[in-house]
Amino acid sequence: MAAAEQTARRGRGGGGAARRAERSAVSFETARFIERNIPNFEILTAEALEIIETNAETILEEIGVNFVENPAALQRWREAGADVQGERVHIPRGLARKLCATAPSRFTQIARNPARNVEIGGNSLVLAPVYGPPFVRDRLGGRRYATMADFEMFVKLAYMSKWLHHSGGTVCEPTDVPVNKRHLDMLYAHMSLSDKPFMGSVTEPSRAADSIEMARILFGSDVVDTHCVMTSLININSPLTFDSVMMGALEHYAAAGQACIVSPFIVGGAMAPVSVAGTLTQVLAEVLAGIAYSQLVRPGSPMIFGAFVTSIDMNSGAPTFGTPEASQITYGAGQLARRLNLPYRSAGSFNGSKLPDAQAAYESANSLNAGLLSGVNFMLHACGWLEGGLVASPEKFVMDADQLGILHKLAEGVPVDANAQAMDALREVGPGGHFLGCAHTQANYATAFWRTGLLDYKPYETWAEEGARDTEALASAKLDKMLADYRQPYLDPATDEALKAYMIQKKASMPDAFI
Repeated sequence: MAAAEQTARRGRGGGGAARRAERSAVSFETARFIERNIPNFEILTAEALEIIETNAETILEEIGVNFVENPAALQRWREAGADVQGERVHIPRGLARKLCATAPSRFTQIARNPARNVEIGGNSLVLAPVYGPPFVRDRLGGRRYATMADFEMFVKLAYMSKWLHHSGGTVCEPTDVPVNKRHLDMLYAHMSLSDKPFMGSVTEPSRAADSIEMARILFGSDVVDTHCVMTSLININSPLTFDSVMMGALEHYAAAGQACIVSPFIVGGAMAPVSVAGTLTQVLAEVLAGIAYSQLVRPGSPMIFGAFVTSIDMNSGAPTFGTPEASQITYGAGQLARRLNLPYRSAGSFNGSKLPDAQAAYESANSLNAGLLSGVNFMLHACGWLEGGLVASPEKFVMDADQLGILHKLAEGVPVDANAQAMDALREVGPGGHFLGCAHTQANYATAFWRTGLLDYKPYETWAEEGARDTEALASAKLDKMLADYRQPYLDPATDEALKAYMIQKKASMPDAFI
C-alpha cells in the first residue's frame, strides 16, 4: 500500500501531458453549498427545551445505554467516569455534554476538486443524494435489485446535478457484487466518476479502515492526517443501543479525524415513543452518548448531530414520511443541535410512495422545506428516494435535483438594496403602465426569478404537440441527456492505478461473501 501511495503522489506532481489532460477535462457547474440568510424556525419554547434536555440526561444516568460486544468501548467509558454494569453504560449527568463540547461546531470536508469543498455547520446547508436502497425503479425497467451499473449511474447524476454539493455514499446497494467487496467498488466509483466530496463505508469496521486507506491514496496521507476528506453515516440501533459494527466504524473514522454523522434511526411508535417530546428526548440522549464516545476516541474529531425520524402508520405498520410530526421533530432537533453547538443532519426528499407521483412530490416537498427551515447543515437523501428508502429512482433523482434549486433561492433571503427596492422602475412606469419594457426589468430579467431545468410551463398546444408528457416523462428525457453528456472528471493516471491495485489486493485476500 505504501508503495502504491508513493506512486500516486508522484503522479499527482504531473507532467506536461497530465496537466494538459487536466486542463481539457470537462467540468459541470455546481452551485456552492448554501449559506442561509434566513432565520431558522424554532418550534420549541425555552421551557420545552429545558424539559427535553433534563429528561435526556436522566435517561443517560438512570436508564443507561448499551454498548454491545465492545469491551474497548466499555473500558473507555469506565475511565471517563461512567458507571458500567455489564454492557449497560450509565453516564453521569453533564458528562456526555461536556465531552461533546470538544467536537467542532463547523468543519470543512475537502473534495479532490478544491472548488467543490464544502463547509458543514453554522448557517451552511450541504445537499447529498439518496443513501442505502437495495432496489432501483426506473420508467422502463420497473422495480428490481440494484446493480453496480446503477450505482455508477447515480454517481454520474450527482456529479452533473448543479444543486447537489456532495456525491454521497451508498446511493444504492449493488447486489451483483459480493457484500465483503462491494465497498471497494463503490468508493472507487465516487473517487473516479466524480470530483465532489463523498462518504466512506460503515458496514463493517475493516471496511471503514479500507475507506481511509483508499482516501490516503487519493489525497495523500499528509492531507488525510490533517483534513476531513470523508463524512460517514453511523446509525444508532434505537432504542439506546450502540452495536459493535457501527461503533467499530466510528472508532476508525474518529481516530483518523474523519467526520461521522451520529444518527438515531427511529420510527416513532416502534423504536421511540409516539409523542414528539418523548422522541426528541430519546434522540438527544442517543446523540449525546454517541458523539461523546467519539470524543473519547479522539477529542476534536468532527461529528454531526443526526436525526432520522419518522412515524408509523398504526393501521399497516408501515413508516410514513412528510408528516407534520416528522416536521415537528426535525425543527425541534435542530434547536437541540444548535444548543450543543454541533452541525445538524436531517430531512431529505422523504416519501412513502412507490412511484414518482403526487404523493412522492407532496411528502418530499414537506420534508425538504422543513429541512431548510430547521437549520439542517448536511441533508442526506436530498434526491432520488422512493418507497420509504427501499428504492432509488433515477427519474425521482432528476426531479428532486431540480427542486433543490428552490432551497438555494429561498435561503438567499430577501434583499433590500437599491436595486431590489426598484424605486426607479416604479417611477418610470407610474400608474396604469406595465413593467415588461422598463429599464429595471431589462437589467434584471435574466436573474430575477429562479428557473426550473425540468418542469413544463409551455402553452397547452405546444405541450400536446410534444407528446403531452408528464413530469416523470420529462425527467426520463433529461436523465438520458445527462448520461449522454457525462464526461469523467480528470483523475491522475498514477493515482487511478494505485487505487485499482489496492482494490485488487484487497479482493484477492478474501473469498466472495454474499451475506
